[in-house]
Amino acid sequence: MAGESKRARVLMFQGTGSDVGKSLIVAGLARAFTTRGLVVRPFKPQNMSNNAAVTADGGEIGRAQALQARAARVAPSVHMNPVLLKPQSEIGSQVVVQGRVVGNAKAREYQAMKPKLMGAVLDSFARLGAGADLVLVEGAGSASETNLRASDIANMGFARAVSAPVVLIGDIDRGGVIASLVGTRAVIDPADAALIRGFVVNKFRGDAALFEPAMRDIAARTGWRDLGIVPHFRDAARLPAEDALALDVRNSPSPPLGFPPPPAPPHRGEGRRTRVVVLAYPRVSNFDDFDPLRLEPGVDLVFLRPGEPIPGHAALVVLPGSKATIADLGVLRETGWDIDIAAHVRRGGHVLGICGGYQMLGRAVADPLGLEGPARTVDGLGLLDVDTELGGDKILVETTGTSLPDGAPFEGYEMHVGRTQGPGTARAVIRLADGRHDGAIAPSGRVAGCYIHGLFAHDQQRRAWLARIGAAASPLDYEADVEATLDALARHLEQHLDCDALLALATEPNLTP
Repeated sequence: MAGESKRARVLMFQGTGSDVGKSLIVAGLARAFTTRGLVVRPFKPQNMSNNAAVTADGGEIGRAQALQARAARVAPSVHMNPVLLKPQSEIGSQVVVQGRVVGNAKAREYQAMKPKLMGAVLDSFARLGAGADLVLVEGAGSASETNLRASDIANMGFARAVSAPVVLIGDIDRGGVIASLVGTRAVIDPADAALIRGFVVNKFRGDAALFEPAMRDIAARTGWRDLGIVPHFRDAARLPAEDALALDVRNSPSPPLGFPPPPAPPHRGEGRRTRVVVLAYPRVSNFDDFDPLRLEPGVDLVFLRPGEPIPGHAALVVLPGSKATIADLGVLRETGWDIDIAAHVRRGGHVLGICGGYQMLGRAVADPLGLEGPARTVDGLGLLDVDTELGGDKILVETTGTSLPDGAPFEGYEMHVGRTQGPGTARAVIRLADGRHDGAIAPSGRVAGCYIHGLFAHDQQRRAWLARIGAAASPLDYEADVEATLDALARHLEQHLDCDALLALATEPNLTP
């Protein structure tokens, strides 16, 4: 009826565990249903990730929800991920609610906080659904974490709160998928199990017909509907990832659309591809900054874990962002990367630090307020003539500008706490659109750092950096490649899932308190 507001239907996707492909399936379905003409919004009540995206209103959400928003052809909103946990240690995280940092909490403390956060979750969900046709909800971790069920806001706790129908996803690639799906039915509360309407087996390799008897067995044992087997989507590694677990996959990517498979990584002394190394310290953040480099056929991009030496033939060593700069700087030293970096610089190699990595390249990093632990000041690597003091409001802003001195344009964002200053900033890396300068370049021109994330996604900016290190650039259109991959993912899911049945399962949520 004209003038009548729409009320979105909801369908939730939960998993038998982490990294079973929930984020990718929601992204693919968001694109598929948007292509069908529906107004779709992604939603994840609670997320844990140090790979975050900045929203236009100055907040931050998980990177996966930003990708899902792109798949739905809408701008990211803080309400798509109202609770974001950003791990700072093995037992504690920064807590972000509706895009804003509200404090830090250890795991046990956060469990006590969760019931109070359900209000924000339900508020964001209601706001997001206004005017939409369909909200696709992604759960977190495993649906069968019975030890956390009492205060849950991410999986069945949320589903029960809004009476959302649930589709359970199992990952056959890791093995034990039959037991994972049937076992979930066995251990969860019967009222929760009643919300699960069907199941999907994801990441299948081989002849799916051989698994059909197992699908029938799972359906018989659980009472849930078989909604399909999704074959492994080989181009998934071309899309921005959220979890650092994906870094291992990213060391062996599929070729970008429109390009032949790249040659094997070069041995020492060979120059077919230029080696770029990214240091993946324990609290690495925003590592999707380098996805565009990985898709360049002339670049051999490798993420190194602590303990893996920096190869002598690397052309560029990158220190990425970090959620705990001082702690990760300590790991960098403990593993001997500082010695490797010094040798790399002596050989004439290039070094780039972004955000936390930029802070590490300076003379010192001070944390007078104890934001990352005990209040202290530690020595930096001393490769840039700058000093950093952590503190002040967190800067979360989208930005544009050009790099110096080549004038190559970029679109990116800032996401950091602290201020970096010193004589080195007189040789800046970036000129922002508002006239401010950012970053510092060493007198040699081979060591640089700045706060801007997302530099390499702009084709001209990426080619300018590749030219600086003597690497071959390609005509890759990165943004078009991401769009083409999302379209291919949508077609993949339309082919292998019963998408009509999924739409039929979606129902109007119960938002009554």
